[in-house]
Amino acid sequence: MTKRTFNRFSGLWFTVVACIIALNAGLSSSALAASAKEIDAGADEAIVLFEKEVKDGKSFLASSKGMLVFPKVLKGGAGFGGEYGEGALRIAGKTADYYSMLQGSFGLQLGGEIKTVIIVFLDEGALKQFHASEGWKAGVDGSVSLVTLGAGGTIDTQTLKEPIVGFVLGQKGLMYNLSFAGTKFTKQKK
Repeated sequence: MTKRTFNRFSGLWFTVVACIIALNAGLSSSALAASAKEIDAGADEAIVLFEKEVKDGKSFLASSKGMLVFPKVLKGGAGFGGEYGEGALRIAGKTADYYSMLQGSFGLQLGGEIKTVIIVFLDEGALKQFHASEGWKAGVDGSVSLVTLGAGGTIDTQTLKEPIVGFVLGQKGLMYNLSFAGTKFTKQKK
């Protein structure tokens, strides 16, 4: 191994290790933990944003059995990455419980972003199963189908046949080509 290759390799490892340590420290820190009042205020804002972005979004949410709203999900990484957010489970317009979401990943990635995640329960049984569990993992305990928008901001009705659907909104609107597989949702005491 040449000295130049070694320096690149060690620099990459240093960056990866530093990001892992920073992400781990940040995710386990109570400094990131929001109060119930902060989460509820953020969830209200996220719902208003959703209703603005998605045609007939207000009536869609009103017809759901419940929704899990994560106003701010932080994503970051350098090789190894992770996502973390805190949110509220809303049933009949009221907060029933608070949850955290955590997802780890490995691959070509560098940087960070903040996004909003809204998971909508269209089936009463799926909502009850989720709410009864202390920890629920997408892809293992149930699946969350990512919804895309059609022309004019309308919801893809084919996806709405699934019991649980998810929406991800970034700074430029609804985001695509994402997955909830492996995301862990854990009930929080607030």
